[in-house]
Amino acid sequence: MDGDYVIGGVFSMHSNMHTAKHNYTTMPEPLSCAGSINSRGLRFSRAMVFAIEQINNSTELLPGIKLGYEIYDSCASVSVAVHVAFQLSGGLDPVFNTGDKCSQSGMVMGVVGASESTPSISMSRIIGPFNIPQVSHFATCACLSDKQQYPSFFRTIPSDQFQADALAKLVKNFGWTWIGAVRSDSDYGNNGMASFLHAARKEGICVEYSESFYRTHPHSRIQRVADVIRRSTAKVVVAFISTADMEILLEELSSKPSPPRQWIGSESWVTDRDMLKFSFLAGAIGFGIEKSVIPGLRDFLLDLSPSKVADSPLLTMFWEEAFNCRLVKSEATDRSVCDGTEDIKTLQSSYTDTSQLRITNMAYKAVYAIAHAIHNAVCQKTDSTTQCDKFTKLEAKEVLNQLKKVNFSQNGYDVSFDANGDPVATYELVNWQRNESGSIELVTVGQYDSSLPVGQEFLINRNLTWVEGGTQVPVSVCTDSCPSGTRKVLQKGKPICCYDCTPCPEGEISNATDSFDCFPCPKEFWPNAERDTCLPKPVEFLSFNEPLGIVLAAFSIGGACLTIITAAVFYRHRSSPIVRANNSELSFLLLFSLTLCFLCSLTFIGAPSEWSCMLRHTAFGITFVLCMSCVLGKTIVVLTAFKATLPGSNLMKWFGPSQQRLTAVSFTFIQVLICTIWLVLSPPFPMKNLTTYKERIILECALGSALGFWAVLGYIGLLAVFCFVLAVLARKLPNNFNEAKLITFSMLIFCAVWITFIPAYVSSPGKYTVAVEIFAILASSFGLITCIFAPKCFIILFKPEKNTKKHLMRRGL
Repeated sequence: MDGDYVIGGVFSMHSNMHTAKHNYTTMPEPLSCAGSINSRGLRFSRAMVFAIEQINNSTELLPGIKLGYEIYDSCASVSVAVHVAFQLSGGLDPVFNTGDKCSQSGMVMGVVGASESTPSISMSRIIGPFNIPQVSHFATCACLSDKQQYPSFFRTIPSDQFQADALAKLVKNFGWTWIGAVRSDSDYGNNGMASFLHAARKEGICVEYSESFYRTHPHSRIQRVADVIRRSTAKVVVAFISTADMEILLEELSSKPSPPRQWIGSESWVTDRDMLKFSFLAGAIGFGIEKSVIPGLRDFLLDLSPSKVADSPLLTMFWEEAFNCRLVKSEATDRSVCDGTEDIKTLQSSYTDTSQLRITNMAYKAVYAIAHAIHNAVCQKTDSTTQCDKFTKLEAKEVLNQLKKVNFSQNGYDVSFDANGDPVATYELVNWQRNESGSIELVTVGQYDSSLPVGQEFLINRNLTWVEGGTQVPVSVCTDSCPSGTRKVLQKGKPICCYDCTPCPEGEISNATDSFDCFPCPKEFWPNAERDTCLPKPVEFLSFNEPLGIVLAAFSIGGACLTIITAAVFYRHRSSPIVRANNSELSFLLLFSLTLCFLCSLTFIGAPSEWSCMLRHTAFGITFVLCMSCVLGKTIVVLTAFKATLPGSNLMKWFGPSQQRLTAVSFTFIQVLICTIWLVLSPPFPMKNLTTYKERIILECALGSALGFWAVLGYIGLLAVFCFVLAVLARKLPNNFNEAKLITFSMLIFCAVWITFIPAYVSSPGKYTVAVEIFAILASSFGLITCIFAPKCFIILFKPEKNTKKHLMRRGL
């Protein structure tokens, strides 16, 4: 249709073209399309005509100016699209050449199309140098956003870069980390899939396979792609494929039984109602352009009569295919002649279906965008009226500049372009669901808006159905998630989504699924059995509440009571010969020190504190030295007593009671001095032992100075050895009751206990170190009281006839 300004249109109203055979001896045949008419593409072209008629009838947009159009069928072919691009950039078409030099009739001010990315790229390279703006309704390749290569290209449909990001987030949202990928071997498929794979890698998604094909490839190539899909372990397939290519692949997949797959589709095919015939795709999801309403379009599409159809070869072909008859002017011979009763309103096809207007609205908005650019270039608003000059010499470059600035709303849909010529990316999430009748329908279940803040772009507001009508989200992973308490170990030579789950090492946890690392617990914490939580380590010390502590405390108190009873018996019979025979004062002092020895073992039981740590070792050291001093004094008394019986001996004068007391005090004072130096310089202190056991804390008393501890212990051992030597020397002295023998036996026990104590103390872990020390104290104390005092108590209580001076002085045989 002629007009003051002409808008070109390029749509794929066929999906194939005749293959010409060139012999290079004759002129090649003109390019021509093949196959049946594409009803959807025809609807796009008719929507362009409808929009131009609306604009021509408008009093607000381009008043007084008539727009014309040149619409071409690209046959979804690059070669045809290139041929069309040269025709559009040529300026004048013969049918529009009226000879009026003042008219710009035939000058193309802009082009709507093409319907695919690769033809659009070819066209843009040709018409771009002429500054003819091109506004595509369906070319989504992200490469077309490059203004260095395609400066005159715009589009009303979002770039695939946004769709690729949205698809990657969709796959991640449902937990699919192991997928297959199939694409058209074209600019649309290759660039779109490349963008998707880049976004998917950022989301941690792995691809088992990535296959490509094109509808003109040999059947063996398409068959191989289908076999890869059938054999794969990935349950989810992302298909970045054009509608024509997808139909060929689905026909191949339906030829043989195939395992169920969850399909994720690009906007090219996922909203194409012609694809709904493949029932095994039920449950497919993908992003589509938002549904829209174009008032009056359906009536315009249905306003076709045989007479109107006959004026257009394309409409004639559509009519004959739709009603399976031939018009009078048709050359078809295999159909009957149309009788005039055909009613397009009863026709069920993509052409008449306006319930899902998506891409159609993109073509409609593209026409209005070019019209607004022309309006801004040739029209001026004065007061309340708009004046347009149709004789203005308008260059396509001016339309191009104005197109960059357009910002308007049509039927409630905003139209504007960013610096790359792209609109704001908004999508609907579409799900293929079976209705009650069993047929598949497109259901909108969510939205995606790239203009929203990060993390809020994606929204699902309705339940989805999945492959085979399932309601549970299908699982597609190479390896099941590693639970808490384990970590991922990648399998050699496989993608990062394929891994083994290895339990965390000892002392480490992971508290999240699919963790790559385990983390050590703090020093005072230890993992639970599942190794997913750090729990406080149990604190261990020798307690009064545990059986071992109770037994040792009972023996300690029992020993103290036994000592007190012994002291009471001695005090009750203090005037008897057997008590007086060997310095009763030293005996009472020895009993007192033994009582302290028994009781000091109690300081080793219970949670260590600063005072208990200092008290337990010093009390033990001082009381045992006092005990040894008393035993040593008694041994010396026995020796001096018998030596004093020799003629001329006055030893008893030098070792009387006062000397004996001084000896005990002197030896004890030395130990007190050692303990004082130890406490002043480096005293024992409570500490948490975290090294002996990894899984629990040992509360113990650190020695502070090991030298101080072993000095205290060594001094006790020195006195014990000295006492043992003297007792051995006095064991054979003649007497009916020789106490030296009893002291010898007690020192044997004492030395044996403490010699055994040293390796046991060093090797015992944790609280058992304390238990060994308590046992050594109790065993040596019981040894002393048993060997020294038990025989005397037995005579006092059960053999009183032997408790006489005469009996004690009688020499043994």
